[in-house]
Amino acid sequence: MVIGRNREIGQSVRYREEHHMIDTHDTVITEALAVIDKALAEMLRRELVSAVEVGDLLLDLRGLLTASVATTVAAV
Repeated sequence: MVIGRNREIGQSVRYREEHHMIDTHDTVITEALAVIDKALAEMLRRELVSAVEVGDLLLDLRGLLTASVATTVAAV
């Protein structure tokens, strides 16, 4: 009986971890899209965008995604 209960607890914990990972991914995707939308709105108003500004945008996005991967790996 104890083994069956432990299995149920393990499945419940795994479900919560997977659900948390999905929530984390959704949050990161939402944040990344917000960064992209803001940058696009600013860049579309201008005729010329420097490579440095594009690089900064890409680094911001990479930082968000890297933090997400680190959080996901730590949760597992």
